[in-house]
Amino acid sequence: QVQLVESGGGLVQAGGSLRLSCAASRSFLSIGTMGWYRQAPGNQRELVAYTTSGGPTNYADSVKGRFTISRDNAKNTVYLQMNSLKPEDTAVYYCNHFFSGVNTWGQGTQVTVSS
Repeated sequence: QVQLVESGGGLVQAGGSLRLSCAASRSFLSIGTMGWYRQAPGNQRELVAYTTSGGPTNYADSVKGRFTISRDNAKNTVYLQMNSLKPEDTAVYYCNHFFSGVNTWGQGTQVTVSS
């Protein structure tokens, strides 16, 4: 069974940066869609960004120009570079892989942005 493990979350001041990593337990990132989602307390989980193998990347309007998703298939890792962080970016961030109707989720990593 494939596993995804996120890391890189933490506490940062507004305007700061963090880079999240999502490591897969085996090589499968070259197929399917990799995405980052987030969920703040009391809110539904929302899509932040996703990337398809050989295809374009897409971002939520709220993070465009500030966040960048990238993938390193050789390292089985997907990254989310987050710049110019805002307090409203505070949430648990989840890594996701989707292929052929199957969703795989990581355990999540907390990102807290202080004002």
